[in-house]
Amino acid sequence: MTFSIAAHQDGRFGVAVSSSSPAVAARAVHLRDSVGAAASQNITDPRLGTALLDRIAAGATPREALDAVVAAEPTAQYRQLTVVGATGAAAFSGGRTLGVHGEATGPHCAAAGNMLAGPGVPAAMCAAFAAAGGELEERLLAALAAGLAAGGEAGPVHSAGLSTVSANGWRDTDLRVDWSPDPVGELGGLLGVWLPQRDDYVRRGLDPAASPGYGVPGDDR
Repeated sequence: MTFSIAAHQDGRFGVAVSSSSPAVAARAVHLRDSVGAAASQNITDPRLGTALLDRIAAGATPREALDAVVAAEPTAQYRQLTVVGATGAAAFSGGRTLGVHGEATGPHCAAAGNMLAGPGVPAAMCAAFAAAGGELEERLLAALAAGLAAGGEAGPVHSAGLSTVSANGWRDTDLRVDWSPDPVGELGGLLGVWLPQRDDYVRRGLDPAASPGYGVPGDDR
């Protein structure tokens, strides 16, 4: 029901995801400043994303974290997991993963999908991420669009999300389309509005006295 990519660029971490289910980003996306990115999907247990990042924070590599979480989880065969840290990436699909499924890793990224139109979707996403330029958000969106172009899910998708962290203490990008006939397209439109303003909003949080005004009625700075 889902395809996603987790990635790392210049100390930043992010996840992009799409699904036929509503509000997929509310369950699948897991990020932690200066630690990593993870996605928990298929028959989703969001707690596993937290468990993966806890292990990386404690010093495990992504592969070590993934192997340990899978070994400790009785329901692991129903889960599909990806995790990316500063030292690499890893992916897992349990034996009970739904439908046509697959996973792939590339430089600084890991992708996975289930109930897919074809097993090559995750590899297409990793290839697109590697080939894309620009900000982490732009590369994640390019990867998500490539997964859709490669067939995506076997049926239509309805939700999508894209989130990043940059060691500021919160998600500096956190965009969701929770139900739409074109969630990836709408997500791209949201990113086009958000990205030019992202750093201003970060500055407002970190140094409000030096932050730019909002340019709206009532803002007299």
